[in-house]
Amino acid sequence: MTQTSTPDSLNTTLPAVLPADAHTDEQQQQYLTFTLAEEMFAIGILSIREILEYGQLTEVPMTPPFIRGVINLRGAVVPVIDLAVRFGRQPRDVTKRTCIVIIETGTGQGQTQQMGIVVDAVSELLETPPTEIEPPPAFGARIRIDFIKGMGKVEGRFVIILNIERVLSTEEIAMLARIGDDDGSTANAE
Repeated sequence: MTQTSTPDSLNTTLPAVLPADAHTDEQQQQYLTFTLAEEMFAIGILSIREILEYGQLTEVPMTPPFIRGVINLRGAVVPVIDLAVRFGRQPRDVTKRTCIVIIETGTGQGQTQQMGIVVDAVSELLETPPTEIEPPPAFGARIRIDFIKGMGKVEGRFVIILNIERVLSTEEIAMLARIGDDDGSTANAE
């Protein structure tokens, strides 16, 4: 993996990197890396919409523990997931580097859902061809194997490339969409 740039500030909307006809896993070459509990993870840039400072979360009662709440993103209600808790770890303390990465993922019904994921810190934008990504390990990972798309190498360290479509199951993504729809209609009624 080679470094292409480092995010300078938060609240950044990321530009489209590839033309619409090039949005396939085989052609995915750019990844945003971030830390979570001293581990480095990456998500394909094509799933990422923007990076926000952590804040202004509204808690939603009776949701799974990995859902921190929702945020208002230009009038849309966006659920925010605590990746550490989703991976079976303790919630992380919020620091000045904590941020929310807004991603877009499929609901399994031909639609997309925006959601935020809480990360300890955004690291850098990396570029690597798919041929330089190793398959997920068969054992020894600290998260579920189906959450891992592959392993990339950065400066002698492995980076876990997440399969963001599987980090949340189809049922969980649909539940998040219902939270957004329910809260959006309530917010608009006020």
